[in-house]
Amino acid sequence: MKRILLFFIVLIHITAVSSQHNSWPRPSVECKPWTRWWWLGSAVDPPNLSYNLEELARAGMGGVEITPIYGVKNGEPQYINYLSPKWMEMLSHTVSEAHRLGMEVDMNTGTGWPFGGPGVTVEDAATKALFQEYKVKGGTRMEMKITIGDEEQRKVAYLSKLYAFSDDGQKTDLTSSVGQDGILDWLAPAGNWRLIALFVGKTFQQVKRAAPGGLGYVMDHFNKSAVKNYLNRFDDAFSRSGAPRPNAFFNDSYEVYGANWSPGFLEEFEQRRGYKLEEYLPELLGKGQTDTSRRVISDYRETMGEMLLENFTVSWTEWANRHGATTRNQAHGSPANILDLYATVDVPECEIFGITGFDIPGLRKDSLIKINDGDPVTLKFASSAAHISGKNYTSSETFTWLTEHFRTSLAQCKAEIDQVFTSGVNHVFFHGTPYSPRGAAWPGWLFYASVNLSPTQPIWKDAPAFFSYINRVQSFLQYGKPDNDLLVYFPVYDIWYEQQDDFYFAFSIHGLREKLPRFYQTVEKIRTGGRDVDYISDRFIRSSSVENGLIKTAGGATYRALVLPAVRFMPHETLEKIYELATEGAKIIFVDQYPGDVPGLNDLSGRRQKFMRLISRFPRADFQKTARKKTGKGEFITGTDYPKLFETAKIGHESFVQEFRGQLVRRKNETGHHYFFTLLTDNEIDGWVPLAVEARSAMFFNPMDGKSGKALLRKEKGKTEVYMQLKPGESVVLKTFAHDDVVVPEWMYSRDSGKEFRITNGWSLEFMESEPAIRGVFGIDSLMSWTEIGEERAKRNTGTARYRVKFTINKVPGREYLLNLGDVRESACVYVNGREVGTLFAVPFTTRIGRYLNNGENLLEIDVTNLPANRISDYDRRGVQWRIFNDINVVDVNYQQTLYDKWETLPSGLPGPVTVKEVLLTHDLSDSVVYLGNGFQP
Repeated sequence: MKRILLFFIVLIHITAVSSQHNSWPRPSVECKPWTRWWWLGSAVDPPNLSYNLEELARAGMGGVEITPIYGVKNGEPQYINYLSPKWMEMLSHTVSEAHRLGMEVDMNTGTGWPFGGPGVTVEDAATKALFQEYKVKGGTRMEMKITIGDEEQRKVAYLSKLYAFSDDGQKTDLTSSVGQDGILDWLAPAGNWRLIALFVGKTFQQVKRAAPGGLGYVMDHFNKSAVKNYLNRFDDAFSRSGAPRPNAFFNDSYEVYGANWSPGFLEEFEQRRGYKLEEYLPELLGKGQTDTSRRVISDYRETMGEMLLENFTVSWTEWANRHGATTRNQAHGSPANILDLYATVDVPECEIFGITGFDIPGLRKDSLIKINDGDPVTLKFASSAAHISGKNYTSSETFTWLTEHFRTSLAQCKAEIDQVFTSGVNHVFFHGTPYSPRGAAWPGWLFYASVNLSPTQPIWKDAPAFFSYINRVQSFLQYGKPDNDLLVYFPVYDIWYEQQDDFYFAFSIHGLREKLPRFYQTVEKIRTGGRDVDYISDRFIRSSSVENGLIKTAGGATYRALVLPAVRFMPHETLEKIYELATEGAKIIFVDQYPGDVPGLNDLSGRRQKFMRLISRFPRADFQKTARKKTGKGEFITGTDYPKLFETAKIGHESFVQEFRGQLVRRKNETGHHYFFTLLTDNEIDGWVPLAVEARSAMFFNPMDGKSGKALLRKEKGKTEVYMQLKPGESVVLKTFAHDDVVVPEWMYSRDSGKEFRITNGWSLEFMESEPAIRGVFGIDSLMSWTEIGEERAKRNTGTARYRVKFTINKVPGREYLLNLGDVRESACVYVNGREVGTLFAVPFTTRIGRYLNNGENLLEIDVTNLPANRISDYDRRGVQWRIFNDINVVDVNYQQTLYDKWETLPSGLPGPVTVKEVLLTHDLSDSVVYLGNGFQP
């Protein structure tokens, strides 16, 4: 009896595990989209906080990130000062209500951006170096006033160093020769002298878009004491109020302007770099005109980066972790190796800024756009850092300035977010959702940058379908581990040596492609060849190891090879570690050349000798030819031709990217692998697609509707191939099983029967919701934009209209029927014979309707929701005062104040054409070799 019982227990366990592997991953609150929640003036109250959160939860959002900003005009009586007792009460209510609704709450560690506020003293404020120069002819005693020229700086700046530099290379420290009155008393030796005075001043930058109680100086991020003092304000507020800490503390992109110094910088520099920077001020200011100048500037940049990492990023994260919270950080814009900054926090966050010009048929391209600065190469800085450091999530500030205000469709959002997913992001945050009281007049409270994903916007009606799509995709992207093929060395020392506009250099996303063209070209060349990459820094190379011939980073991610693309400068410690990895079994790919020199200035001769001794141990290489040389248990692969290099290294590629021009991300799991595939191009796939991994069986999961099924596999020329049908704009998840022949319902492929008809006549139109209101039923007969129906109000309204038609069809048993809506402006909910089929929000606007159809007459109803562009344009033409916000108010994509009264009327509704196509659904492709589980058979 016990044996029988044990058998059934084991059987139940196996069935449960099998079911878990064959279904969608278990959802979590992190799988849902989250949003940045703008608190305008922090003018919030409990009833409206609950109302806002309920609306967000009902639509399918998983969490909010509170960022207080400037307020609404004339709303000052309702403003609440940041971190005041009342503000902390509102935070407590928010956290309590969010948990009631199954949501979580993050919080900006400040208001607006960057970190700063009323508690930041002048001493702790962002700091800058001010240089004043004097020309002196030697041979006489001189007395001269050494003072800062800037009148405002004169109030706070102090003289840090005064050095004299002669034409023949002499250096003299004159700092102690300057009296308290600022007078230099010095007998100048013979010769021509250049005196450089270094004053330490302040940037005087105030917090940008600050909320009430948040205005003040931006803090000195390089000063550990300033950071501690800043965070003490939060400790006091939480301890006094007893309010719960948020899920995570957030830091927006590093937009600290002109802060190129810190009071303790010279001491830190000498300790870290081994020489006195003040003795090389001409080289620091020399804009790289000599090799020495470039090396000094590189050392300056490295020191700034280390101070930002240790004194701010590490300190802030340790502080949050001590209090049971995590950190989310946007490192871009920082004057540091942003890979290391991203890797230090709990959740690295990137940003898309603008829109990508996808060539997807039917995807509306707005003329009022801002080209996306957050392209995949840029986005991968954050996801690479997450992968190599073993972090579970990479988040993204998503849809910042996707298009102009009031003109963004869910279809545009879907295409953009698919690219974000294939760049390694798996935890999206919308940018954003303004808190808006229930009674606020339309368009509600707004933030100046688009896109506002809010209940006040008409696209909110169909947004839950989009949010469900994100939820399903992220359930897979948060499951398993990353499985990118290659590590690409980030040549930060080459960049620091080459970029010489100023000694201060930051990795801003704006214009980064133009500044780093070779790196971008390298990454794109590798990725378009069907191999995905993560970037790695010197710090993470030095902590990596080799496991079963794979390179394993400190975070546990493994890679098939390390690629070093035409690197010139590299610390000898990094080079030594690379050689060690090779001897232990790693594949190291050098492109174009071996590194040729060490960076920096200190002990240059000694470090160069160590470097050259190391290089002499490397195999000799003619880089004009692709070659593989054994080194210990591993190998060096050298050459210039990327495809040949990877072929020699036996690193396969994904044909979906190389041959089919798609985008993908691949992860590994306990059964094998899973992919997210998306087609953001004008090509269509209907055929066999080779995979770079082996599989015995596989399943497709459709994130648009939640359906899944067993995919067709075959073995062709030693590679596993999957049969895939994908149209431009579509996406799908594939899960592979390396050893198991999964037993689940089959994925049904479609084959055209040759029968298709267009529903051209008999249409009527009725507005279900409209502002301004439009009554009655319009017999339009044929499909058209509702702006063309002859009703003046329809040219300036926003809302939802129902297109209705009756049609007759003779159903064929065993056939499916595909409804295609054609051009939709902008999303649609479909009903057939009174039954809801689903919401279509992205191209291609297609869905299966066979099970809803009658044999004979059918009623088709399509509820289409438009954008608010026509309505807001009408507001501006009539002079309606809806721009009620302080500070920047509402601006266009170029940050200019503008009216929308000149906008042309945008099409709205359903221009169509609407067609119904008859297809055969099958899992049997007679001309294919199908894997049946026990062997490959025709």
